[in-house]
Amino acid sequence: MISVHLEKGRVTVREARRPRRRPGFALIQLIYGGICNTDLELKRGYYGFRGTPGHEFVGQVIEADTPGLVGRRVVGDINLACGDCDWCRRGLGRHCPKRSVLGIVRQPGAFSELFTLPERNLHKVPDSLLSEHAVFAEPLAAACEIVEQVKIPPGTEVAVLGDGKLGLLIAQVLQAQGAEVHLFGRHAGKLRLASDLGIAIASPRQRTASRYAFTVDATGSAAGLAQAVSMTRPRGTVILKSTVHGQVPVDTAPVIVQEITLVGSRCGRIERALPLLRSGKVKVAPLVSDVMPLREAPRAFARAAERGVLKVLLASGGTA
Repeated sequence: MISVHLEKGRVTVREARRPRRRPGFALIQLIYGGICNTDLELKRGYYGFRGTPGHEFVGQVIEADTPGLVGRRVVGDINLACGDCDWCRRGLGRHCPKRSVLGIVRQPGAFSELFTLPERNLHKVPDSLLSEHAVFAEPLAAACEIVEQVKIPPGTEVAVLGDGKLGLLIAQVLQAQGAEVHLFGRHAGKLRLASDLGIAIASPRQRTASRYAFTVDATGSAAGLAQAVSMTRPRGTVILKSTVHGQVPVDTAPVIVQEITLVGSRCGRIERALPLLRSGKVKVAPLVSDVMPLREAPRAFARAAERGVLKVLLASGGTA
């Protein structure tokens, strides 16, 4: 089988051994994998990563302890938690101190023809949901995490900074929850797409100081936090969604003076994402810029890093 390997800024495709399936794990054949901004940051040196990346996936179960999983299409939670600690008992295994993370921390990722993941991490894909849509379950769950962490009253103006893949998902989720979303971005094509999805758009020059009770930073940029803070009203909330390689400078004075709450936001529950995909309340088809074979991963990573490109999918030999 073949597997993608990332090391010292280089993406290669290698022949690899079939992974050994441990008890409680499923062996999964990749159908589609999505290249996200975190994967691009790993390539730049985030986490000092070396190995097989990939955490956005839809695949078909080849082997499992649970017979009902075999042959089914699945998506999965990316955090491999211990299941026994206080965080796990509270249903917050994504904060388990012993966790590994698919394609990021101590767990080979999904950009491989075959990979493994605990059965308890898997979620069956509804038959009516296309695989090229189901692959968005993990990033959409991350977008949904915002509404679990922060209560935003219907009709509230919310600024979303960043018109990339995650920003467009967040804008759709918040709008589906009744917020009045204003999406700020720099890319004309992406902003046109947002407008076609019914989202109010704005350019950076339209940023208004201290206007919003809630501001989401999904810029993927070190400058995003300062921009978000400047746009947030006193005692407002800034939700941080960007993962950036390197340190982000923070001027704490406006945060303290304006008494602004900063909320870090990461993974979410896939149980919230699948119904949104199935219902069509969040539209993901327009976010796919390209689909490339797994063997062409180096070219796919380069394509995903191009200005204006949204989601690039890697296609393997699984059943779509």
